[in-house]
Amino acid sequence: MALFRTVTSVKRGTWSERKLILKLLKHEIPAITIYHDLYVERCRGQYSQIDAVVVTRVGIIVFEVKDYSGWIFGNGYQNYWTQVLAYGKEKHKFYNPILQNKGHIQTLKKKLSDVGDVPFYSVVVFYGECTLMNVRDIPSYTYVGYAGSVMPIIERILENNPPANYKDKWGVINVLREAAANGESWDIVNRHIQNVRKYYR
Repeated sequence: MALFRTVTSVKRGTWSERKLILKLLKHEIPAITIYHDLYVERCRGQYSQIDAVVVTRVGIIVFEVKDYSGWIFGNGYQNYWTQVLAYGKEKHKFYNPILQNKGHIQTLKKKLSDVGDVPFYSVVVFYGECTLMNVRDIPSYTYVGYAGSVMPIIERILENNPPANYKDKWGVINVLREAAANGESWDIVNRHIQNVRKYYR
């Protein structure tokens, strides 16, 4: 756990998020470039919670981590995806994780507008015993896959894109550090939970 603590606390995030962070570290992605459980202020008193961010030479990778079982059906542009359980007997809708992560990226872009104008890459990672069935129409700069495909996705992003032109790399890091530190605030986390509950009522 000493390796894990170079990035985050064992008490933060879901077990799937923690497994992702550990995977990144074990594949020698530097701890200073990894940020977990960020709370980025959207407007006064309202925050976007981002599962994980990695700063790379080609831009910023933003991760949305999901933990589902069953079959998953979805289209990159529709509002809701479907989880199918018990061989079709149970169906549950959930908000499109591509659109969810797009919102997170828009918030982060706005926050970083003064210190960095770099590409963003969206990666949606599914943990759990699920099968992605007919998930299609994935937007550009967006990747959807299982936990085992995280490193190949990162390698593809690094190999197929030119170096990013960071205006102020330390400025970017400071914004991300502050967002990660916000997750230590009970007041910020609780306020975010209440806002999410209001939205999904």
